Amino acid sequence: MRNVILGLAVTLDGYIEGPNGEYDWCFTDQDYGLKEFFSRIDAVFIGRKSYEVAQAYAEGNDGQLVPGMPPASEYVFSRTLEKVKEGAVLISDNAMNEARKIKAGPGKDIWLYGGASLTDALMKEGLVDELWMSVHPILLGSGKPLFRPQDSRTRLTLLDSKTYDTGLVSLRYRVDKKQ
Repeated sequence: MRNVILGLAVTLDGYIEGPNGEYDWCFTDQDYGLKEFFSRIDAVFIGRKSYEVAQAYAEGNDGQLVPGMPPASEYVFSRTLEKVKEGAVLISDNAMNEARKIKAGPGKDIWLYGGASLTDALMKEGLVDELWMSVHPILLGSGKPLFRPQDSRTRLTLLDSKTYDTGLVSLRYRVDKKQ
């Protein structure tokens, strides 16, 4: 079975974007493990808001969601979008059942690219297998938090960590499934 990996940048105080949606605090001066990560995935789960931001970025960057990212199947989770770009798959109904089907299908791992609502729903359903956080050395003070309040604890097991000279710390955790 494929793993779903939540992989994203986060500030030390737990925000994924600033109070006005900004992410100008993210380091882009080196690879930070992306090339290796990209070799593990062939699909992306993305929520509507993240999809719209990513598409705006991609329009000015040769259609790439992220620089250097190879082609991947894109699954856009939204109840409000009526269409997505050619080649992407729009998932509007039975989202968690569809996510389970995709996860159980053939292929490499799946990148949970973003969307606070989508992340929250997948975490609650136990569909996220790994967290790969690029912790940036900045305190924003406010913005959009990475995680919403949960009903229970989620135990994690450290798989890997790497510190960069910029102060960024890369952390990979396995999500320990409830017994």
